[in-house]
Amino acid sequence: MKQLYIKAAFFLVLLCNACLLFGQEPEFLPKNLTESEKGILSNFQFRSTQLTAPPSSPVRTAAEWEEVEYLVVTWQSGFQNILRQIVAVGVNECKVIITTQNQASVSAYLTANGIDLTNVIFMNAPSNSIWIRDYAGNTVYTNDVGERALTDWIYNRPRPLDNVMPSAHAALVGSPIYITNTGTNDLVNTGGNFMSDGLGNAFASELILEENAVGNPYNVSAKTETQIDAIMSSYMGIDNYIKMPTLPFDEIHHIDMHMKLLDEETLLVSRYPNGVADGPQIQANINQVVTNHLSVFGTPYDVIWIDAPPSTSGSYPDTGGFYRTYSNSVIVNKSILVPIYRPEVDAAALALYQQAMPGYNVVGIDVDNSGENLISSLGAIHCITHTIGVSNPLLIVHQPIDQANAGTTVTINAMIKHNSGIQTGVVFWREVGATTFNQTSMTFVSNDNWTATISIPASGVDIEYYIRGVAVSGKALNRPIVAPNGYWTIDVQTLNATEWAFEHILGPYPNPTKDNVSFNLDQIGGTVNITISNVVGQTLFSQKLEAGNGVVNLTLSPEWTGTLFINFEGDFGKVTKKVVKL
Repeated sequence: MKQLYIKAAFFLVLLCNACLLFGQEPEFLPKNLTESEKGILSNFQFRSTQLTAPPSSPVRTAAEWEEVEYLVVTWQSGFQNILRQIVAVGVNECKVIITTQNQASVSAYLTANGIDLTNVIFMNAPSNSIWIRDYAGNTVYTNDVGERALTDWIYNRPRPLDNVMPSAHAALVGSPIYITNTGTNDLVNTGGNFMSDGLGNAFASELILEENAVGNPYNVSAKTETQIDAIMSSYMGIDNYIKMPTLPFDEIHHIDMHMKLLDEETLLVSRYPNGVADGPQIQANINQVVTNHLSVFGTPYDVIWIDAPPSTSGSYPDTGGFYRTYSNSVIVNKSILVPIYRPEVDAAALALYQQAMPGYNVVGIDVDNSGENLISSLGAIHCITHTIGVSNPLLIVHQPIDQANAGTTVTINAMIKHNSGIQTGVVFWREVGATTFNQTSMTFVSNDNWTATISIPASGVDIEYYIRGVAVSGKALNRPIVAPNGYWTIDVQTLNATEWAFEHILGPYPNPTKDNVSFNLDQIGGTVNITISNVVGQTLFSQKLEAGNGVVNLTLSPEWTGTLFINFEGDFGKVTKKVVKL
């Protein structure tokens, strides 16, 4: 670790010395490559001769909704009003690191606009561009909640001051940094094309494959997809790297311009009118994800569609409009900063965010005005911000309970983890309309897993709940992080046993399938008998589960084709699901 700290400090000194060589305010550069940059791309030195090894122990990449200690931005006066609004929210949530060589003028501007600078840290260093999402480092933790570090990739732009800034951030916050810029680990990647669920799953467009392929313009070693996946696993703990085809009208091919993970199983996705712009390819990509990939909980991803706004004249990217998006937002602890455009289209988008993320402070920031038209440069709020996680995280992972039957019991499971250990876990719950929460203590099971059972009243009223973990160190955290102002809601229904089971035997997945199929028996307890039959009623397979709750994976014989019927029988009666076997 000492060697990594020395490297970070070296880069900080390098940045400071570079102040003598560069002007005080960098020329504005768009998110995409300029023509002059394209001309020097093949001769630019993207790789390093100084070896930076990957982490020596497994790491976990933090998700965006986890605890944030620092919000980082690069100041450019041409967008000071947008940056001011970001800082105004940020200082109430965490510390804000502002990279600028004009500290006096930036301080005066923020102070004049009523912003308390107590939580502002100025980093005096030169920069090339405002697009810090693409070049800043990503927070990783050893052993899930252990030592914090940053992982940095090769930035896909010939912008040397931007590319070394993560090392300056690491030195500033006192964290090691791991850089993929040497040997066969010389990976080109950008933060706008990366999204993690915090538990080993991540999303990207196939730009990651193209920019590291044979004949790439960065002179980095050619890599197969398997080799790229191995680098992401060793440097970031990503073991399931989902890549989608690039979009025809998105020039930069970064997924944050049309998609955002809101939690471990929910995707917020831009929607266009039928047949317009990137709408068909986005729909195909999301269908591919939902059909072929499961969330970390073993269930298909939930998709929330949010309409992408056109220009005032009705133009979309395929007819000359800018790539306007609401998905290019950033989560900073209890606030969400969302790009907005004009009131008549923004109201529905902001309301959708508030519905999807109850209790969060949802703040819209105009990126499409004539004075500061950020969106015309191919980026928005997520693109000009990045975050660094806390140094001592308390991690709570829970799959929310969506539905329950009146008069039954519901088991609530969570992984709660802290490097000092967990002292208690508590479920807070109440019926909708109540003003106070009941408390149910959770019981430790094993391997950081905790459980509790709550009784659903027979009244049929929906239940609101959240989870609190308290570490041995005394640190406490709620999930959702905004609780008790925000919480999960259980839809309480009145169904007979078979109807209830049909709703809670989730799957099949994928469907159609070539060989395997999965189901999630959500809250289905007791013995369950599973049989597979064909269209003529022949029983092809049978299995008895002594405990039904959980994910069930079934292997389908190559000899079985066409429509198959998967039958589940238990105390609830019989539930049948159809699978198309290719």
